[in-house]
Amino acid sequence: MTLRTALSRRHLLVGGAGLAATALARPTGPPGTPPPAAPRKDDLTPVPVPDQVPVTEGRVSFGAGELWFWDTGGDGEPVVLLHAATGSALSWSHQQPVLAGAGYRVVGYSRRAHRNSDPGPATDTGTYADDLHALVEHLRLERVHLVGTAAGGIAAADYVVSRPERVASAALTCSLITTGDTAYVEDSSALRPPQWEELPRDFQELGPSYRATNPDGVATWLAEAALAPPASARQRTRSTVTSAALAATGVPLLLATGDADLYTPPAMLRRIGAGVPAAEQVVFTESGHNAFWERPLPFNRTVLDFLRRL
Repeated sequence: MTLRTALSRRHLLVGGAGLAATALARPTGPPGTPPPAAPRKDDLTPVPVPDQVPVTEGRVSFGAGELWFWDTGGDGEPVVLLHAATGSALSWSHQQPVLAGAGYRVVGYSRRAHRNSDPGPATDTGTYADDLHALVEHLRLERVHLVGTAAGGIAAADYVVSRPERVASAALTCSLITTGDTAYVEDSSALRPPQWEELPRDFQELGPSYRATNPDGVATWLAEAALAPPASARQRTRSTVTSAALAATGVPLLLATGDADLYTPPAMLRRIGAGVPAAEQVVFTESGHNAFWERPLPFNRTVLDFLRRL
């Protein structure tokens, strides 16, 4: 099955664009941060997923296995998309054609054990940064823009700290990000009750407004999430990622979350941002832990505005 066919089948998924037109992306800091694109007219009707740009598929070795990736190619600045723990390289159907249409070379890949990628040995899951670097080197990318969500934001942040000379910018969205900050991780975990893992995954990750208005999008999201590997398969970071470590790199950062994100609510995003005073901060209204999926139109505008200002 080609990537285009796979995308076409799952793009009966109206993905999350249903609420996108109503979302207001609100900058939260630092002072003087330019506002993102103006919100558009309210429209709760799901928006079809756009046609995808043709890609080249490939595989890259991480030593004990291979990762699957796709690449739109071209001479534009490369943007690498890093998916959530519940996603894969196929998660970015709303972003791929938009970023490619704006002139960027867009690359997506599945991390170990996710769709079409090998799991590698159970005794050594490898690091986020090392696997991403293998892809960057394989594609001969000098410097890259990173767009990560949730666990993909952690992976992107690990690469920023580990290889700052190879990163032009990073949009870290709906993510705990600073996993090296023990106090932050403990306080974040305390927000979720002991029964958390017993709750339905869509309740954990998708905002109530999205669940209330886009059942088709929820069903498609759940179908992809059902393919995700167990938490035990998740990788470790190569570097200790803290706000101070991110700030020290000097890499331009966009920090964003949804106002209904139960993992990274706005208050916790501001806490990360306080340690990275140069980072832009944005909160998407009526969005949960998957703003790229629930609110793709304002998500895309915000990311593009950020990239164009660099």
